[in-house]
Amino acid sequence: MDALRSAGRALLRSPGRGPSRSRSRAWAGGRHQKLPENWTDTRETLLEGMLFSLKYLGMTLVEQPKGEELSAAAVKRIVATAKASGKKLQKVTLKVSPRGIVLRDSSTNELIENISIYRISYCTADKSHDKVFAYIAQNQLNESLECHAFLCSKRKMAQAVTLTVAQAFRIAFEFWQAAKE
Repeated sequence: MDALRSAGRALLRSPGRGPSRSRSRAWAGGRHQKLPENWTDTRETLLEGMLFSLKYLGMTLVEQPKGEELSAAAVKRIVATAKASGKKLQKVTLKVSPRGIVLRDSSTNELIENISIYRISYCTADKSHDKVFAYIAQNQLNESLECHAFLCSKRKMAQAVTLTVAQAFRIAFEFWQAAKE
């Protein structure tokens, strides 16, 4: 939790970058709504969804649902493919909540993907590519396992996204337990 608070404070000091409480737009630059210092403590913030402005690196299939070495190898493949293509990376808005991850194109606001929290098996801030956030999820259509990777503006933002997803898992699990009882 200390790491999450540290990442949150770094994002607060970073003008125009990071998660946003506003539903209408992510922090994409310019003037933005400031997060309260204790944003990591407020369930309400995460319940309505945290928004992050990132660049989509790509996706690759993986054999297993989790693992640090597995995800590191997948991220390495994704980064190499993105560099080799020479194309400009797609700017996306990633919304993290206990329901899951919603991915939208930043310029058109078009829905790219909506992944249930129950389909996500792993997420990480990559160690060798420290500005990369990645998650592994099961494809809804064909049940294959996919690793999706995103480039963040700073290492602290990659950590903040990862920790926010972890916090969303915790809250979703609490909801699941309460519903079971």
